[in-house]
Amino acid sequence: MWLPLPPEEAGALPDSLEYVFWDGEDDFPADPAEAAFYVVPYMKRQETLVRPLAAMAAVRVVQTLTAGTDNVAGHVARMAPGVQLCNARGVHEASTAELALTLILASLRGVPRFVRGQEREKWYSGFYPALADRRVLIVGYGSIGAAIEDRLVPFEVEVDRVARAARQAPRGPVHALADLPALLPAADVVVLTTPLTGQTAGLADAAFLGRMKDGALLVNMARGPVVDTKALLAETESGRLTAALDVTDPEPLPAGHPLWHAPGVLISPHVGGSTSAFLPRARRLLAAQLGRFAAGEQLANVVSVT
Repeated sequence: MWLPLPPEEAGALPDSLEYVFWDGEDDFPADPAEAAFYVVPYMKRQETLVRPLAAMAAVRVVQTLTAGTDNVAGHVARMAPGVQLCNARGVHEASTAELALTLILASLRGVPRFVRGQEREKWYSGFYPALADRRVLIVGYGSIGAAIEDRLVPFEVEVDRVARAARQAPRGPVHALADLPALLPAADVVVLTTPLTGQTAGLADAAFLGRMKDGALLVNMARGPVVDTKALLAETESGRLTAALDVTDPEPLPAGHPLWHAPGVLISPHVGGSTSAFLPRARRLLAAQLGRFAAGEQLANVVSVT
């Protein structure tokens, strides 16, 4: 079992399995061909994450510690039949939802302007938009989207939900992606929480953004390529839309990129999940998954099987 943290720090793991620690170092701790369960290192470059996969002929499970699996999915798909790819559902909901709410409130209430004013010793008083009484559209309504809604409810908002397919959720109906054109014009805040797939790449394109109402806020908690950066820049530079982005395309955002200084754009450096809440939840996930694996039980969070 390849783990990205020392086994003694990973919680109550099954004694019947053998563990090695590898967090992306140049040297492998053991022969990758003998690995049966590979937990992908967290917050490492993609070339590091996928480097051992080609030699993992006996691996049965690839477990990410991210909510999305787009950084390894293409490589896993080319592996031998029967390899299960699992994501980290349950690990990032709390942290990502906290940041989404933070970005929404900061953007609406003018916090970036206040920070600049404090640096310049300027007092920017006046009226600012509130979150109360707004309509929020969550696009990609899964566990993270639901966690964001949980935190939005006390702020007296109306919430619309969109996922790949229509269904009924505990808090109300979830619309299908095909309903987006009708829902976008009514939304004051649009929050993206979709995984990055062939269907969602470029989802927030010029047509999508053009349907958003004047003055609306786009919040991207998904992946950078879900949004067409050129189209977003056109809308923000005109002043018609504002945006709060935890992810960008390209990423990391290079120095000199126009998004850095686009009016009404607030950027955080992809830190939705990387908080103090990560490690205890990651430990619980790994202990549970490895326990199921050792017992021959069905794994949780299975995204695909080759």
